[in-house]
Amino acid sequence: MDGYDPHLGIIIIAATNRPDILDPALLRAGRFDRQIMVDMPNSKERDEILRLHAENKPISEDVNLSIIARRTSGFTGADLENLLNEGAILATRRETKSIGMSEIEEAIDRVIAGPEKKTRVVSEKEKKSIALHEAGHAALIRYYPDQEPVHKISIISRGMALGYTLQLPMDDKYLRSKTELIHMITALLGGRAAEEIMIGDISTGAENDLIHATKIATDMVCKYGMSEKLGPRTFGKDHGPIFLGRDLVQEKDFSDETGRTIDLEVKKLVEDAYVEAKKVIIEKKDLLLEMSEALITLERLEGDELESFLEKVRPLSEDEKKRSSSV
Repeated sequence: MDGYDPHLGIIIIAATNRPDILDPALLRAGRFDRQIMVDMPNSKERDEILRLHAENKPISEDVNLSIIARRTSGFTGADLENLLNEGAILATRRETKSIGMSEIEEAIDRVIAGPEKKTRVVSEKEKKSIALHEAGHAALIRYYPDQEPVHKISIISRGMALGYTLQLPMDDKYLRSKTELIHMITALLGGRAAEEIMIGDISTGAENDLIHATKIATDMVCKYGMSEKLGPRTFGKDHGPIFLGRDLVQEKDFSDETGRTIDLEVKKLVEDAYVEAKKVIIEKKDLLLEMSEALITLERLEGDELESFLEKVRPLSEDEKKRSSSV
């Protein structure tokens, strides 16, 4: 990049999704000295992207793209394009002349979790376990007002998931408090807690939940300085793969003793959240049983049907706890 005459008016533009591994020499003044961060689109930008991709598609009058934009927080521009394309494919298969709200809703599920696998045969025992697992997630999410609202629960397989609980935030969020993160971990463990309390056994269905819960707890301790014992410090420096095929490695900038403390702090966060999740499940056992039975029958809950169950999810008062324990 050296040797260009500054009066020639040549501008070199490049893009990368790994700015952390760029050679500092490339970022010197006179080279790539202007950096523009392209983040995920916000609600207004998603609305405009959806309108752009909807121009040549027969969108039904009942579809409000502004509502769809609010429901697709975290979607990239490519996701939004794929969303409308999936809606068009579904409308064609259903032999309708326009893309309606039902096709859009189904397309959102497809983009998030993959297509339905109705051919996957699940035994009645497994179906009961999946229904209780997803009901546990939904109950814990609704129990905490700071969590993103539950939009749909399904026990129909999609992608690799045997069931799923779909949350659709109404607003874009850029910051999360420590309390909110703890509630997120607790909600993630709600499925495992429901299996243990309601069935008396646990299954492999919580694998993905445990991965996410452990990652949040680890980030709280190592990235966000939210550990009571370790204080406002960060630990470990990530070095990503410079070449394809190399694994992500972390530079250890702490002692073995501190490493043991990190492990104990992460363990405490997850275990305390699991204890809290089990307490909530015990409080709501009857509701979870009703919700799981409805899921087994209907295979999915959304809208007013889902709200009729979730509106009963609230912390018990002291009088209610005493009456419940006396019974």
